[in-house]
Amino acid sequence: VQLQASGGGLVQAGGSLRLSCAASGFTFDDYSIGWFRQAPGKEREFVVGISPSGVSTYNADSMKGRFTISRDNAKNTVYLQMNSLKPEDTAVYYCAARRGVAYEYWGQGTLVTVSS
Repeated sequence: VQLQASGGGLVQAGGSLRLSCAASGFTFDDYSIGWFRQAPGKEREFVVGISPSGVSTYNADSMKGRFTISRDNAKNTVYLQMNSLKPEDTAVYYCAARRGVAYEYWGQGTLVTVSS
């Protein structure tokens, strides 16, 4: 099982980034996928999730309207489009997969740095 997050980097405040999460080793379209982030010195927090079919998405309240998740089941890939980025969005972003209540598979993370 592998979840490979990519697309992180350095961006100025107000800019945009699109992260990708490529999955392999499990039946991708049986799983919900979530994005989480962990800022320096802080606990990991949920950002946004998407259902196996992609029909339903659910955002953390603080990121509604700026972060959008989507998936391409034919490519076993989930995307996180991040707009209007703020310095406080600086964090390592992780993707994770779950079939039940708990997320069981985790990727290695990609660093997003937003400069002011």
